[in-house]
Amino acid sequence: MKPVIAISLGDFNGIGPEIALRSHDTIKEWCTPLYMTNIKILQKAAKLLHIDIPKDLEIEYVSGDFAIRPGRVSKKSGKYSFKAFKKGVEFTTNGIAQALVTLPVHKEAWMKAGIPYKGHTDYLRHRFKKDAIMMLGSPRLFVALYTEHIPLKEVPKAIKTKKLKKFLLDFYKNTRPKKPVAVLGLNPHAGDNGVLGNEEKYISKAIGLANETIGKEIFFGPVVPDIAFTPNFRKNLTHIVAMYHDQGLAPLKALYFDESINVSLNLPILRTSVDHGTAFDIAYKNRANTLSYLNAVKYALSHIKKG
Repeated sequence: MKPVIAISLGDFNGIGPEIALRSHDTIKEWCTPLYMTNIKILQKAAKLLHIDIPKDLEIEYVSGDFAIRPGRVSKKSGKYSFKAFKKGVEFTTNGIAQALVTLPVHKEAWMKAGIPYKGHTDYLRHRFKKDAIMMLGSPRLFVALYTEHIPLKEVPKAIKTKKLKKFLLDFYKNTRPKKPVAVLGLNPHAGDNGVLGNEEKYISKAIGLANETIGKEIFFGPVVPDIAFTPNFRKNLTHIVAMYHDQGLAPLKALYFDESINVSLNLPILRTSVDHGTAFDIAYKNRANTLSYLNAVKYALSHIKKG
């Protein structure tokens, strides 16, 4: 029996349906994909894409019908993507599926639909009452984000020793990295010993306390952010912890954009996702790259096998 993977197709006005349909013949060799949607809306997407729906495609019904508007923000499409995602979460929570793989949703469409979450991870935190950790990357390098979708001006006050220590310990428990993990400073030059900011003193203390709790030197830093992604530095790393979204993801995507994935750590379910958005500019043009999606499925399967 192949593992069952629940798949939510994301916002139907974006590239999710194209990626799912074009990748089906590949991933069905690895697992049993179970698509959270309904045949009527999927037929609309397939017609626009000039793609035949595979005869062996298994669907778990999600009610809803609306006009697909390629590349447009839509309240109806946002609402439907959330319903499908929630069904995928429940199927995985109940053990019907062993993992959940998500294709991209649109945050503005969710907002227009009155959905009070900023994205998949935000909902998962609420659903499971757990501090989910967003980690992105590829086997060559993963980056975990201490803060994610908050305004940049709020990041400094979010850096607290106790909170960061807990984040580091949760990250370690869920990844068990074999190599030391670099923790980035917040400020240029990692603060230059207080000359350019003092947040690094909280980061340094959290690193020390986390290592003391673990009983070995797992984390090091604060590392000067502008050297962390250089070839000589990153060649000895598998994981980096960044203090905020763009600090970690701008360089990561410059290096590994097509192959990177998104992983939600510290949850009772296994959830992976693509590391890109809805790409409205190329929606329904049959130009979407499927590599991130395929890698997200591979990651999920490799971690199911690890138990």
